[in-house]
Amino acid sequence: MRVFVRGDIDGFFGLALDNMVQLILIGALCKGVLGFPDELLYGRVLPGVALSLLIGNLFYAWQAYRLGVREGRDDVCAQPYGINTVSLFAYVFLVMLPVKLNAEQSGAENPAELAWRAGIIACLGSGLIEFFGAFVAEKIRRSTPRAALLSTLSGIALGFIALGFVLQTFAYPIVGLGTFSVVMLTYFGRVRFKFGLPGGLVAVALGTALAWATGIAPGDATPRAAEWVTPMPIWETLLDGLEDTSLWRYFAIILPMGLFNVIGSLQNIEAAEAAGDRFRTGPSLAANGLGTLVAAAFGSCFPTTIYIGHPGWKAMGARAGYSALNGVFMAAICLTGTLASVSYLIPVEAGMAIILWIGIIIVAQAFQTTPRHHAPAVVVGMIPGLAAWGAMMAKGGMKAAGLGTPENGFVERADSLVEAFAQGGIFLEGALTLERGFIFTSMILAAATVAIIERKFLVAATWCSLAALLSAVGLIHTYEWTESDSVMSLGPSPSFTLAYGLMAVLFLAARKLCSFDGEDPESDVPTRPPL
Repeated sequence: MRVFVRGDIDGFFGLALDNMVQLILIGALCKGVLGFPDELLYGRVLPGVALSLLIGNLFYAWQAYRLGVREGRDDVCAQPYGINTVSLFAYVFLVMLPVKLNAEQSGAENPAELAWRAGIIACLGSGLIEFFGAFVAEKIRRSTPRAALLSTLSGIALGFIALGFVLQTFAYPIVGLGTFSVVMLTYFGRVRFKFGLPGGLVAVALGTALAWATGIAPGDATPRAAEWVTPMPIWETLLDGLEDTSLWRYFAIILPMGLFNVIGSLQNIEAAEAAGDRFRTGPSLAANGLGTLVAAAFGSCFPTTIYIGHPGWKAMGARAGYSALNGVFMAAICLTGTLASVSYLIPVEAGMAIILWIGIIIVAQAFQTTPRHHAPAVVVGMIPGLAAWGAMMAKGGMKAAGLGTPENGFVERADSLVEAFAQGGIFLEGALTLERGFIFTSMILAAATVAIIERKFLVAATWCSLAALLSAVGLIHTYEWTESDSVMSLGPSPSFTLAYGLMAVLFLAARKLCSFDGEDPESDVPTRPPL
């Protein structure tokens, strides 16, 4: 097992391009959406990202090398690793942006810094769940249907990733559709460009050229000069954030996202084993969690994960060296501040087709890797995420019209706004209740649907009872208006508790109330094959 081979060069370009798009996206969202100043983005967030990527990539490179030495093989490929795309969007739009908006409404002097603090607490929570989840991941996976896990991710991917970038694609059609055609050829058509050029590299290069030709670039007229930044731990900031009880309202986002990171990484470890590289589950998941904990400890708001695609990197000829090289390169980009120059030359529009592809693949995977007769459960699980995205769009539209400001806040107008939407056939009340804790709601409804499909009525009733409990304590469906947004109120919701309780009762009584078309009513699984 050699440390570096020719295929590691191809693997490095592919993984580095993927990570680079993530970094450009982080820079665009942190500055454009959250309003982070340069000293916060380049002095705190990116150094944390650098260490998390460096430590994780070096570990997985070492893990692959050790496996090759132990088994006497020279074809072991390291597990790909980087920033978790879904968590990136979830924490920006579902945690940090609401905190920023509430801080602005209350007149706080530093809303961007408060949003950053919320982000690092969310990242810390994910890291703890990922690390300790290494010891219980198998139990979680066995007790939760795959459709429930993947459909929830699909709702986030379709709403907050795919649809968002679809709108941006059609807002800039020359760049958007031009680069998406390259992505379609490479990733959907599975064709290769001449001279072995990676499709992602061709897409970004074409997008950059078109962005400059059409006047979209440069995105930043005055990129900051590159300078070395030494990562520093932020223990005091983390302790202050943990003492902020208002952040507990985002627990309904942090817990499911941490669990999804655990399960997603576990599935990717299984994919690596199917490709011939059997890595130990515990150390792989624990290292992933430690990478996220390091990110939070040094200022990053963005969890890391084991990426999908190990078989593809292995088929490309990559082994251990591509992972180590990627970690060192990404750390250098983050710690020297050269990301500012990269973002100046390569606007986020140049890489949005790749992010759009990621969103599409996440949704497609939910249907491809679950049993065909569970497809309705996947659809059910996607609905809450789409409703949450719709609620965010509706509130964004109202803010664009001048509402949601200290002078023209939502609180006094909430009832009339909801009624006005309803008169237009849009039940905003339903979207707002689905938005709160929608990740839990999505997972529970999808899991209950799977149980109903399999005629495991007791299991379905148990999932609905869990939903009743969560609504009783306020982790799902409860919200209240502030002047600038709607937020989780962490109060009981009697109507939803009663509704989920009624569902549980009906499912428990299903064997007495329903006929089964001649099938054995005591069997939990249909005797006829699914369509």
